[in-house]
Amino acid sequence: MTSATVTGETISPLPPTATIRPDEAAHFGRLAAEWWDPKGSSAMLHRLNPVRLSFIRDAIDSHWGGDVMLRTPLGGKRALDVGCGAGLLCEPLARMGAAVTGVDAAAENIAAARHHAAGMGLDIAYHAGELALMEPGTFDLVTCMEVIEHVADKPTFLRDLATRLAPGGLMVLSTPNRTAAAKLLVVEGAELLGQVPRGTHHWDDFVTPEELSELLADAGLDSGPPKGIAFSAMRGLHLSDNLKLNYIATATHV
Repeated sequence: MTSATVTGETISPLPPTATIRPDEAAHFGRLAAEWWDPKGSSAMLHRLNPVRLSFIRDAIDSHWGGDVMLRTPLGGKRALDVGCGAGLLCEPLARMGAAVTGVDAAAENIAAARHHAAGMGLDIAYHAGELALMEPGTFDLVTCMEVIEHVADKPTFLRDLATRLAPGGLMVLSTPNRTAAAKLLVVEGAELLGQVPRGTHHWDDFVTPEELSELLADAGLDSGPPKGIAFSAMRGLHLSDNLKLNYIATATHV
């Protein structure tokens, strides 16, 4: 993993450990320059982000019993986004009032994230490298969107996530499901249509809801019922009871 530079500052990534796959980090690092382009290589993430944010906002209001009309439901809370890319989720969390930290395996993504946040006037702490090697600390909200399917050691990674979650905190994770439908549409179809760059997804690494629930339980977390992220020509991407393609779920300490 190489260092990256933004506004004259060199970002040296944390050393790799068991959960980071160097080839995965390099793949996503190569996409850093286009991360914020809604018509670029991350176009699918731009379409997916509002759907995920809708679920996250509902989960926040339900978990903490907040005012659903409040614009800053995370005021006074610390949030951590793991596998943050160039900050597509970190920035909305910051606007919800959280003190946000983002961590990503690719230093190039962190450079792009810092640059974009500065342009938006947002104070977000970004770190490149392995979650386990960050300075210890716990967070009220931990998010991990479309990441677990890319890590080498899923049990270790989820234990690392669990140790970052404060008592009484909320975790939200999303990932593709390992189904025939996901292989056809999320991998083969999306690549064929240019919706995601080739090599982004490896179907064998996808995790079923049952497997994720077991992994979370082994990490000392209790998972909530998953919600599907489905696609239709009429509605586009939307929350659904259909879990065949992609799903999102909460977790809390047992």
